[in-house]
Amino acid sequence: MRQPAVAGQFYPLRPENLEKELKQCFEGLEIRERNVLGAICPHAGYVYSGKVAAHVYAVLPKADTYVIFGPNHTGYGSPVSVSTDTWKTPLGSLEVDRELADGLSGSIVDLDELGHRYEHSIEVQLPFLQYRFDQDFMILPICLGMQDEETAVEVGNLVAELASKSGKKLAFIASSDFTHYEPANVAREIDNEVIGTILNLDIPGMYEKLYRKNASVCGYGPIAAMLTASKKLGANRAELLKYSNSGDVSGDTSAVVGYAAIIVE
Repeated sequence: MRQPAVAGQFYPLRPENLEKELKQCFEGLEIRERNVLGAICPHAGYVYSGKVAAHVYAVLPKADTYVIFGPNHTGYGSPVSVSTDTWKTPLGSLEVDRELADGLSGSIVDLDELGHRYEHSIEVQLPFLQYRFDQDFMILPICLGMQDEETAVEVGNLVAELASKSGKKLAFIASSDFTHYEPANVAREIDNEVIGTILNLDIPGMYEKLYRKNASVCGYGPIAAMLTASKKLGANRAELLKYSNSGDVSGDTSAVVGYAAIIVE
């Protein structure tokens, strides 16, 4: 059992408080499923980025399995790792799609729990999925410590091939925040340029922009993997639903973190 690592820190530990916070995140949003194949969601504390993430989850369709790509902030575990543990959150337990996970054996993706044990980027997405869909789905959690373009694209292609063979309905979620600890105007300028390449589904362009701007987007590998998998399954457009930064909540615009909700259809 993969126990929650950041319950009580990034989001409330008590189920009733967590549900209340999630309800507040969705306030003013219409729940209307769209034909979303992939998405980008932030993974900061819900008080900062929960309302941004809710823009994605309000339109995310019901799927058999949600593939969640997250960056590895901790440095533990394999360079690219998939977990097969049952994942527990304050709202209940979620099963991993072990059929898909088994299909990754022998590839660049290692079966490794250590990379996931203390990592928050995937965990914080799960209560949103449970709030929308109860426990009626499976997950495939993939943590990327190596985020270079070649690795990310390979992971995305692998998962897309598995999805096609399985016949299941899948959706791909990339967990990422955008620019870290820059003044709000600088963060917005950098993020606008990076987001522009994402909206064009341009993975090489995104990497080029990241390097040229020295952009501190933490989940660029997961974004590239998600875009690759989504495009392979027929996605041809992307849309920015919401952008904000931590300063919009804290009032401190001197050093913010940027958050974007993006869907790929």
